[in-house]
Amino acid sequence: MKTSQTLMHSIIQRIATGPDLSKNIDLEEAKAGMQGILRGEIDDVQSAIFLIALRMKRETMDENEGILAAILAESDRQQVEVDELVDLGDPYSGYNRSIPVSSFLPPLLADLGLPTVIHGLKSVSPKFGLTHRHINAALGLDVNHSTAQAKTRLETPSIGWSYIDQASYCRGLHDLVPLRGRLIKRTVINTVETLIAPLRGKTTHSILGYVHKPYPPIYAHLVNASGMDSALLVRGVEGGVIPSLRQKGLMISYQGSTEQGRVDIDPKSLGIEQTLRAIAFPEGLSVENDLEKLAQHTVDLGKAALAGEKGLFYDGLVLAASLVLWHTKKATSLALAAEMTRATLDAGTALKRL
Repeated sequence: MKTSQTLMHSIIQRIATGPDLSKNIDLEEAKAGMQGILRGEIDDVQSAIFLIALRMKRETMDENEGILAAILAESDRQQVEVDELVDLGDPYSGYNRSIPVSSFLPPLLADLGLPTVIHGLKSVSPKFGLTHRHINAALGLDVNHSTAQAKTRLETPSIGWSYIDQASYCRGLHDLVPLRGRLIKRTVINTVETLIAPLRGKTTHSILGYVHKPYPPIYAHLVNASGMDSALLVRGVEGGVIPSLRQKGLMISYQGSTEQGRVDIDPKSLGIEQTLRAIAFPEGLSVENDLEKLAQHTVDLGKAALAGEKGLFYDGLVLAASLVLWHTKKATSLALAAEMTRATLDAGTALKRL
């Protein structure tokens, strides 16, 4: 039986041989190599070569799936006693140009009858942006609670949502954050870490944002490999789950890895008339210098929107929640979903879940 170090030596010899001679590895090798890294059995130099070489030759689907399988095997995953659970997979590296409206989707969706979990970490390459951890901390919530505590929040009818941090459900992966910063560029970890879903309902729906056109079928395959039941891929602002409020966008719905529907999202058809695609950071504030102020600004806007105050944040919640309601078949049309969402926001009941 090969040790982790022996296996990694063999893998690097094959994947790091230049653009013409590099060879792919199979799913089990990718899984075993990544597990060695997550367990701290591989040094930083070889870990970095492994991740960079995979990216330079372009990861195969088997390699992506193997990396994901390794992280799943090393994660604390728990079953939640709810019929349906929405898993929001926003980019872990955060936002560096616009306010992440998606931070307030979980309490809204919970109020609409869909328990929802959102996950992330404090800061990571390549963007080092404003993250859901920053915003939940500004809300005064415990951002370090365990997977079991997050499960309890989801199972509590008056709450029905939770944030959970990568450090809580996969310490080995979180320990790679400094190394990822030194690598500078995206790696396969950025692709798969939003698909771990540490909490699962009887049915689990993955909601993911994407930017580049080839990604939806890749993500759908990996969502299925992860064991979730459906996927909604949204071409969102900064790679997140909130589409542009100004122009048409695209969403693709999958059951398993089979495409079920492809819809051009027209905000105007849902009564959204905005000239801006998203909420820009206030002038003079940046992620480099003003993370706490940006997080507090997001909290102020989010609370106002949950209380029914109209504006860009309110419209962003209406648009995103409508897509999820349609995808999960809680509404027969996007127009009906938008009506349901507006009624909930205008009632202000979701605010009580914070």
